[in-house]
Amino acid sequence: MCATCGCGDDGATITLPGHSQPHDHTHPHEHGNDDHHHVDHVHVDNVHTETISLEQKVLAKNDLLAEQNRKWLAERDIVAFNLTSSPGAGKTTLLERTIRDLVSHRPVAVIEGDQETLLDAERIKAAGARAVQVNTGAGCHLDADMVRRALESLDPEPGSILFIENVGNLVCPALFDLGELSKVVVISVTEGDDKPIKYPHMFAAAGLVIVNKTDLLPYVNFDLETCCAYVRSLNPAADILPMSATSGDGSGRWYEWIDVHANSGYVPKTH
Repeated sequence: MCATCGCGDDGATITLPGHSQPHDHTHPHEHGNDDHHHVDHVHVDNVHTETISLEQKVLAKNDLLAEQNRKWLAERDIVAFNLTSSPGAGKTTLLERTIRDLVSHRPVAVIEGDQETLLDAERIKAAGARAVQVNTGAGCHLDADMVRRALESLDPEPGSILFIENVGNLVCPALFDLGELSKVVVISVTEGDDKPIKYPHMFAAAGLVIVNKTDLLPYVNFDLETCCAYVRSLNPAADILPMSATSGDGSGRWYEWIDVHANSGYVPKTH
């Protein structure tokens, strides 16, 4: 069990779409290493201190691996974005549209994080991008080591844009740097406008907050201005983008944001 979040040690598997078996990589959860040890024998008064120390070790090792990922990506001129959300916010639909609109301008690759199944990676592949699936088992987030092994399997083309679709969860992904340029948090108008203050660490870590499914605003109780105010109270530097991945409304601003941060000089034709 992970000392940081309580997720399981089942191990992550890396699979390329179209392969019937995991891609020659099985590995214990990052926390299942020598630094991660059981504390059942520790007196109850010391458990809290021991757990904090263990969490610091886990995060420190992850940060070191993330920096190695960042260097690996920079050497290949690959720009990575870490997409996080609750389940059902529309990350995969957003990626499908993004891939279709961008792939003719710049190579796009995707690391798909999910606890089970290859369904999302197959959708991404069908949209036109190279993809690799990371199944975390009982794990509730990706970590830098999982991403490192996924990069070895995927081997993105130099100059690519890399999207890392994290496991649907707004808690633990806030803590784990993967080597990305920026975290992109996706929420939908069906989730409630108070989502940012319920998950402050995630929104405080975001470079961009996408408020998705704006085509449903007439049918739900969601105040866009209130949601944006909550985001700004936590993270004044974050960009906020209302859009609909389904209709394409706002997609042009999303691509412009990618372009600015990737510093690539292309602006694709969009809605």
